[in-house]
Amino acid sequence: MNCLAWRSLLCQGSIVPDEHAPAGLAPNALASDSADKHFDVDSSVDRIDLDVAWDFLSTDAYWGRWRTRYDFETQVANAWRLVGAYRNSDGSMVGFARATSDGVAYAYLADVFVLPAARGHGLSKRILAEMLYPAPANSFRWALHTADAHGLYQQFGFAAPDGKYLERQPTRG
Repeated sequence: MNCLAWRSLLCQGSIVPDEHAPAGLAPNALASDSADKHFDVDSSVDRIDLDVAWDFLSTDAYWGRWRTRYDFETQVANAWRLVGAYRNSDGSMVGFARATSDGVAYAYLADVFVLPAARGHGLSKRILAEMLYPAPANSFRWALHTADAHGLYQQFGFAAPDGKYLERQPTRG
């Protein structure tokens, strides 16, 4: 289900947002969004432009630069879900997110970005809503790493882990 369809169902009362839904996605705040006219967000795997994603992730993103193109393509091929943001005028991909999951209880959010030229239109929130809220994703425990977007993710219910969470750091030579 794309974000616009999700919003439509939400407005009709078919989907009830959980307590983590950001205020911008509350039913009373959905009447108008200028980004909807100029951009589309959906989870169609066929629309993902690996070249655009790889170009950004391998040069502009501070995370994961250790990956090769083959590593990235393997991660995409094994992803539980992919979400892209697209400019309506030409269909070009301007944003991306990837998740891994067991499909039942746990998911990890990775590689979330919006190209600099498309920022300021609420696309990161729309990408996150498309990733996090359609069932069954809305019932998962989600995890992610970020150095600079805490405020964005906190709007979607992300918080520092509790004392029960441990993480093993990777070893790369």
